[in-house]
Amino acid sequence: MKLKFCGAAGTTTGSQHLLEINGKRILLDCGLYQGHRKDAYDINCCFPHFDPASVDVVVLSHAHIDHSGNLPNLAKKGFKGSIFATNATRDLCQIMLRDCARIQESDIEWLNKHRVRKGLDPVEPLYDEIDAEKCLRQFVTIGYERPIMISDGVELTFVDAGHILGSAQVILDVADRSDGRKKRLLFSGDVGRGNNEVLRDPVAVTDVDFLLMESTYGGREHDMAPSIDDRFADVIRQAVKRGGKILIPAFAVERTQQILFYLHDLLLKNQIPHIPVYVDSPLAVSATEIYRLHPESFSEEVYHTLFEKQNPFGFEELTLVRSVKGSKELNDIEGVAIIISASGMCEAGRILHHLRNNIENPHTTILFVGYCAEGTLGRKIRDGAKAVNILGDSFHVRAHIETIDSFSGHADHSELLDYYARITGPKTHTWLVHGEADSAASLQLALSAMGACVTVGKLGKEIDF
Repeated sequence: MKLKFCGAAGTTTGSQHLLEINGKRILLDCGLYQGHRKDAYDINCCFPHFDPASVDVVVLSHAHIDHSGNLPNLAKKGFKGSIFATNATRDLCQIMLRDCARIQESDIEWLNKHRVRKGLDPVEPLYDEIDAEKCLRQFVTIGYERPIMISDGVELTFVDAGHILGSAQVILDVADRSDGRKKRLLFSGDVGRGNNEVLRDPVAVTDVDFLLMESTYGGREHDMAPSIDDRFADVIRQAVKRGGKILIPAFAVERTQQILFYLHDLLLKNQIPHIPVYVDSPLAVSATEIYRLHPESFSEEVYHTLFEKQNPFGFEELTLVRSVKGSKELNDIEGVAIIISASGMCEAGRILHHLRNNIENPHTTILFVGYCAEGTLGRKIRDGAKAVNILGDSFHVRAHIETIDSFSGHADHSELLDYYARITGPKTHTWLVHGEADSAASLQLALSAMGACVTVGKLGKEIDF
């Protein structure tokens, strides 16, 4: 039984972990690496650590693009097997992968205009919408806690990870032919925080022998939840006093719905002024409809709010923007308005155009509500860059920048330690992935102090266990 780290090792994006079990290759996740544009393109296009045609099965933990976004390219380059996912993950991928293809085509069209002016050769997108649609035909969906054989001697079970709708921890029960032993491997995927107003808590898995665990927030703690310390309301109120637009870069799936839930609640309680709220993302609009189809992932509060009370995704102040024309018209708004737009790391999508038009305005507030990977535009802005490049042009950062990490869908350091402690079994070895070097090292140190045998995964390294 072998494990090779092919992505999200030493970084938080591009999740890809290759298992070799009983002569078959099982790929855990197939995400897009997000970072500097040229580096990202080079890494994503070529699968440097394995031949896509050699992969027999893919198991997908959840629909976020850094976990699912390179699946169409994998299939395009020769992968013919099944992609196992939860029902909600497949439904989200149906819109997210096609949207990712559209964004690539749109961004590269814009980029190529600048490249042509500079005498550079044009570039091609990794895949198009047809590739995304064909890839979806390879999905096989199963519900939580419904075991299924996916390969010789390998049984898969999904349990709730509490991260986004449909997110799963991956349990692989293996009859290893090489040594005759039975082994249980747990891949955490991305672990939710628990006590989420929208989603259920992560499930505590039993009898685990080996653990492949995320480390995104190793060494860091989140702010207190907005419902406890009302910082979110304070940020909005101060931004209103400033008199400009409030730009919230947010992932279209889960984060946007969570923000709307909080805004609706604050408006009902009159804790923030009644100002226009725009969701400028066709994907977020579609994702919201998919949320309504999957109550199996909802907390009790959200279940009853969505189906029995006033709809937090359709309140009076809210406008859902699908069209390009409607998006452009937001540039003409004078005064205060909240614009929620993807992507959360500011690497693609309509948020780039809103940043171009507003980042040099000192009355503008840019509110980050989630993690931004190292090297992304969002990370540069939130870390205090004085100037940034947006779609080929340089802009001075004069907007007011705010960050609220309590909205993160990732467990923080203490929550990750609690997650590990609640897992039972020998836990013979743990490998840390999906974390930058400092984060993984901090979590490794803390887990070691708890008696765990822990190694930080290194890109390209292969291990036997």
